[in-house]
Amino acid sequence: MVRMNNYNGGFVDSHRKHRNALYLLVVFLAILQITSFVLLNLQISRLNMKIDSGINKVEIDSKEFTTKLVGSYNDLYQENFKDISLSLTDAEKNFNREIKLIKSTQNDFSGIVEDVVKSVVSVTSDNSLGSGFIVNSEGYIVTNYHVISTNEKNIKVITYDKTILLAELIGKNEKKDLALLKIDGNYRAIELAEDEDIQVGKKVIAIGNPLGLSYSVTEGIISAIDRLGPSGLREYIQTDVSLNPGNSGGPLIDIQGKVVGINNFKIGGAESLGFSLKSSSVKETINNVANQTIIP
Repeated sequence: MVRMNNYNGGFVDSHRKHRNALYLLVVFLAILQITSFVLLNLQISRLNMKIDSGINKVEIDSKEFTTKLVGSYNDLYQENFKDISLSLTDAEKNFNREIKLIKSTQNDFSGIVEDVVKSVVSVTSDNSLGSGFIVNSEGYIVTNYHVISTNEKNIKVITYDKTILLAELIGKNEKKDLALLKIDGNYRAIELAEDEDIQVGKKVIAIGNPLGLSYSVTEGIISAIDRLGPSGLREYIQTDVSLNPGNSGGPLIDIQGKVVGINNFKIGGAESLGFSLKSSSVKETINNVANQTIIP
């Protein structure tokens, strides 16, 4: 009986040891599982963070790409719009020019005069009165020297908008009866014609201040070219345009609105015998007087 008890006791002890070992194994496995779960969650979290970061980066890159794309399209649109606007502006100018040419060929100079007259001025010096015209947008004016010869220090210019300004005498050429004046401000200049544009029989108009009647317009044709004049050179245009005191220094304009000459003198006691210094001579003389390119 004692042996049986010993055997049973040993069996119980052995069973208890196995059970404790099993419990320890279960606890270890549980701890291992929990640890693995925690580590797995950490890895998943890190992976999610990377994925989110990648998505955000993709979204940012996508936004930057979209912004750049929209900007490129906008720049292209603006450039095309600018080109179209310039084309329309040029077309409008050409259209208006053609209309004025058509009107001028029908003896209607109203369109030409409307543009040119704003560049014509009255010039006074003491008791002398004449005309002039703006040849450079910076306020350079050409007139006859005899208009301002009475007092070179007291020259006044009256612009188309009735503004009275003191003018500075930049230079002169008494032989060709030319003077270059300068007033402050920016203005619209008149373009000068080339020699090949000056032809006998071509219609022309004179704009000036005859007898103080501001901005009077008279019409005629070119009667002859290369006439001998006071300069001793054959560089004068003969016209049948009516010229009177006050027209001196004013422009002689063709149907394109360009200056073919500067009105200079007429033959006293005769009708329709006016003379203008040719535009090419005006350009050369004025640029020499100024010692720079005033008239391009």
